[in-house]
Amino acid sequence: MTRRSCAIYATGIICAHLLIVGIALVVAQVFPTIIFNRLKKEITLTDGKDVFEAWKNPTPPIYMQYFFFNVTNPEEFLAGGKPAVTQIGPYTYREYRMRENVTFIENGTKVFAKNPKSFVFLPEMSVGDPEVDLVRTVNIPAVSVMDAVKSSFWLSSLVSIWMNSIGVEMFMTRTVHEILWGFKDPLLTRLHPMKPEIEEYFGLMYKKNGTSEGEFVYYTGEADYRDYGKISTWNGQSKMSWWSSNESNMINGSDGSTFHPLISKNESLFIFTADLCRSIHLNFEKDVEVKGIPAYRFSPPPEVLASPEDNPANAGFCVPAGECLGAGVLKVSVCRKGAPVVVSFPHFYQADQKYIDAIEGMSPNKEDHETFLDLNPTTGFPIRACKRAQLNILMSRVYGFPQTKNLNETIFPVMFVNETVVIDEESAVKMKNLLLIVTVVSNCPLIIVGLGAIMLVILIILICRARQIKTTAKEDTAYTQVSDKPEETLENHSSTNQQLKNGPYISMSPIDTEKCFD
Repeated sequence: MTRRSCAIYATGIICAHLLIVGIALVVAQVFPTIIFNRLKKEITLTDGKDVFEAWKNPTPPIYMQYFFFNVTNPEEFLAGGKPAVTQIGPYTYREYRMRENVTFIENGTKVFAKNPKSFVFLPEMSVGDPEVDLVRTVNIPAVSVMDAVKSSFWLSSLVSIWMNSIGVEMFMTRTVHEILWGFKDPLLTRLHPMKPEIEEYFGLMYKKNGTSEGEFVYYTGEADYRDYGKISTWNGQSKMSWWSSNESNMINGSDGSTFHPLISKNESLFIFTADLCRSIHLNFEKDVEVKGIPAYRFSPPPEVLASPEDNPANAGFCVPAGECLGAGVLKVSVCRKGAPVVVSFPHFYQADQKYIDAIEGMSPNKEDHETFLDLNPTTGFPIRACKRAQLNILMSRVYGFPQTKNLNETIFPVMFVNETVVIDEESAVKMKNLLLIVTVVSNCPLIIVGLGAIMLVILIILICRARQIKTTAKEDTAYTQVSDKPEETLENHSSTNQQLKNGPYISMSPIDTEKCFD
């Protein structure tokens, strides 16, 4: 066997083995299964892992922006006209979330933690000074007291006279800082001695700076990777008791900061938020890319806040049962100490058009007012998130309060928040390196098939060249002149005779000759 034949033979063997092994691995999905199983084991809330440390102390900066609606025509509204508001903001705060009292329970399958939040004002990202800028808005303590006594006409009348005597009005003008972090309200101060459970101070974020939303127990993902980061209990309860159906009272999903790896576009992601007093779900919207990292965008579909007519499952959020608002708004009085608080998306995004038309100054749009999550589908890590919610007050005519006699029922916007987070550069580099490793390992079978294909091309080239050389050799043999054998023999014979004549020879005597022929 020639050297060229050996090369062709060896190339063929290597090519066959690479193609067979590579195709078999592609069909069997061996390498993706190995790497995905590894991800399921590594992405868990286990002490000592990087994932767990990042969960306890998130490094990406979180920003909380507050926008307020300043009322420009309160007298006209109280006279029965259409209210007009102008948006003021943002007033931006850096939010810090370091989990505390972290304790593993139930053999490491669950972890207990508190989630306190702290806020630090950022003047460079704000439009003004919150301790100076004034906002005219609904007097929420006054409206709450009116709503609490509306069931009794006589009690309402007495409270109305008393409120007028101390100068309480339907609207108030306060600084941004007071509305957010609290002020001593004159009405609540007078009610406190009679009902000590009523706080003297009021603020939308009163006692929420440096405090926790409650005690949470999370699944670590050790038992089932799909449970990673999900809430098991909140304040010792596995379900709520505010709403009128078991489905509505369920605590589903995570707190929005963690999701299981290997996310599919076809699944719904659930988030429990204490601000809304309920769980909501998000569906896949589109593919996006953030800092070079691929992600799936999930956002709440319209049915999350749809009316019971469009989504019967939402009937459980009507309290008392049957008293429902329209699409895009949710009354949360049951978890706001009875205050007539209504939540929605900013500017009534995805809400009934009647709520938008009722307020002069509303201009909902998807870009500025949609809540969304951009998640890397391989790891489940949030790459970018925007949580947007609006706080409103339900205002209507209350018998016994003359100042409300001309009011039409209105869901009045007070302010909305825009809570945002984007992965930091250091975390983004780590994420891209991890995804590169996952991609390379997962595609090893394709690399093997590719090498097999290259070897196949080389094999074909070698075979073609071998055939070409063989053909050329045959052609050379066919056209070469063959020498004349007789002439060559004659010439050789003549040459021999000449050598015998001219060259030296041995002399033999007659006696010797005779011996030869004897």
